[in-house]
Amino acid sequence: MRTRAALTGALAELRPISLEEVLAEAALQVRVDRKYLVPVGVFVELVNRLRDRFAVLEIDGQRSFQYESVYFDTPSHGLYRQHLQRRRYRYKVRTRTYLDSGECSFEVKLKGNRSETIKSRLPYAASDRGRLTGPAHDFLAEQLRTAYGVGPVDGLRPALLTTYRRSTLTDPTAHERLTCDIDLRFSDATSSIDVLPDSVLVESKTNGQTGAADAVLRDLRIRPIQVSKYCVAAALLNPTLRANPWHRTVHRLVVG
Repeated sequence: MRTRAALTGALAELRPISLEEVLAEAALQVRVDRKYLVPVGVFVELVNRLRDRFAVLEIDGQRSFQYESVYFDTPSHGLYRQHLQRRRYRYKVRTRTYLDSGECSFEVKLKGNRSETIKSRLPYAASDRGRLTGPAHDFLAEQLRTAYGVGPVDGLRPALLTTYRRSTLTDPTAHERLTCDIDLRFSDATSSIDVLPDSVLVESKTNGQTGAADAVLRDLRIRPIQVSKYCVAAALLNPTLRANPWHRTVHRLVVG
């Protein structure tokens, strides 16, 4: 609750921007992502320094929104292992539901040739968010065929669920976006774990160049971390999985 209160107070100082403006100016479906684990006090200073450039997404008077993502993988964690082994052709498959509005989409996230993230979306029924429908499978197959020349792995099924609360900051003139996540919870069929005490998971999304937020975070001595919500969640919920690239991040997410 302390983290949420601090985030709310910091964002109250920013001017609002509508969802339509965010999508028009900084959708960034093809982008470079840089992720940071930021102590809440440092996050307040970050927002203060960005105040003149960034606006905060506001919908119906709200500046913080609840998200739910269902990730799909094989029983042997085939997609997880693609990322663990840093394979050139790797991808994530998920549904994302905006719990405040009930809107849902099926999403495929690919890794591009220059390490950029390429995200494609398909409108999805919220009632189907826990399963892979025929149209979703066809959409995934088309994205993989176009980008990599391969088909989907067999046996994809719901693997785990993440929930969190997100605020989005945007600098529309520089096409730069910043997502700020708190209250993370990872769950599978047998267990749940709450993470991110007293910190904010900040993700800078730019068209490739280092952005203003990256520069401020560097000045505040916050360095990018290697983290994927799905991979870290899988490692936490399945302790027998090898998770070498994320050991330090897993520890920080759990103990702060």
